Amino acid sequence: MSADQPPNNDQTTEPPLCDLQSHAQKALVDYLKEQNFYSALSEVVVRILDECIKARNIKIHSIQARAKDPTSFAKKAAKPSDVDPSKPKYKNPLSDITDLAGVRVITQFLGTLSDIDTIINEEFEILEKSNKGLELIEEDRFGYQSVHYLVKIRSIRSGLAEYSRFKSAVTEIQVRTILQHAWAEIEHDIQYKSSDTIPTEIHRRFMALAGMLEVADREFQAIDEADRQLNEKASQDVQKGKLAGVEITPRSIKEFLDKNLGPDGRISEAAYDWLARLLKTIGFRDLNEVQTAISPYNDDQISRIGEGGRLGQISRFELMIEAAFGKEALLKHHPFRHYDWYKKRLDRVFSRLVEAGVPVGTFRLSAHNEPDHLGLTGKQA
Repeated sequence: MSADQPPNNDQTTEPPLCDLQSHAQKALVDYLKEQNFYSALSEVVVRILDECIKARNIKIHSIQARAKDPTSFAKKAAKPSDVDPSKPKYKNPLSDITDLAGVRVITQFLGTLSDIDTIINEEFEILEKSNKGLELIEEDRFGYQSVHYLVKIRSIRSGLAEYSRFKSAVTEIQVRTILQHAWAEIEHDIQYKSSDTIPTEIHRRFMALAGMLEVADREFQAIDEADRQLNEKASQDVQKGKLAGVEITPRSIKEFLDKNLGPDGRISEAAYDWLARLLKTIGFRDLNEVQTAISPYNDDQISRIGEGGRLGQISRFELMIEAAFGKEALLKHHPFRHYDWYKKRLDRVFSRLVEAGVPVGTFRLSAHNEPDHLGLTGKQA
C-alpha cells in the first residue's frame, strides 16, 4: 500500500469459531504494516493541539502521542464477544479498534479540561465523546476519571497536501488531570476491576483513595484560582501605590521594581524568588515597608557611587536596601553575613557612600518585625 494512502480497514480476518488467538495473530500482521501510519497520524494530531494550546497561552503538564503497542493490539484483538464468547469482540480489528492512533493531554488543573475541550471541538470532527469515569461508576467498576474523544481531522485541514492521507483516519484523544493520570498508571497493576470480586477491606481503601484524589484535584484548582486572584489584586495595588498589606512575593516585588526602577527583561523568575525570600528573611512584612526603606535614595545615583556604574534592576535595589539598613544591621540579619567576601564588599560600598555624603542606616524595622533567619541561608542562595 502506498504510504500516502490511509490503510484499508475493510479486510475481514475472522477465523473459525473459538480460534481467537489465530484471529488476533492475523490482525496483528495487518496492523504491523500500518503502525507507522498511525504513529504519523498521532504526531499530526499532537502538533495541531500543541499549536492551539500555545497560541492561547494554556498551561498544561504534557501532551503525548503514540501508535498502539502491537502486543496491546493483539491482546485486544483476541478478546471474546460479550454476547457470544465463541466469537471475537472485534470482527475487523483494524477498523473496530479505535485507539490505534492515540493522543493524551495531561493538565495540571481541572479547569483546564474545558479549555482543551473547546480546542478539540474547534479543530477536529468529533465522532464520539465519553466520560470514562462516569461510565465506570455506572457499571460499579474501579477506574480513572478521563474524557475520551474519537476524532477525525476536519475537511478544511485534510484538504491540504500534508494532511490528505489522514482524511478518514480516526484518533483517540484522552484528556485528564495529572492526578487522574497517576490513578490510570497505577490501575495497570490493579487486579480487581469489579467491586463484586474485591475484598471488603480493599474496596473500602479504594473508595477512600478515589475520594481523596477527587478532593485533591478540586483543591489544587481552588488554590490556583486563589493564587491568581491574589496576584492580580497585588498587581493592581502596586500600580495604584496602595502598598500597605501587599505581601512580598516574586510577582509583587517584580511589579514594584518595574514601576519604581524601570523594567529589566534580563532578570529571571528565580532572581525575583530569591529577592522576595531575602526581604522576608531580613524582616520586611509588606511592600509599604520596602517603599519606606528605599524612598530616600536614587537607584541610579547610589549604583554609580557604590559600584562605579549603573547595575541591573535588582542590584540597584539591593544597594538601596543596604544603604537604608546600614552595615551594622546587615551584618546582623543578612544571610551572607558570615561570608568574608560579603563583609569586604560592604566595607568597600559603605566607604564610597559615606565619602560621597549619602546617608546610611536611615531605616529601622519595627520592633515586631522579627527577621526570619531560617527562611534563607547562604547555601540556599
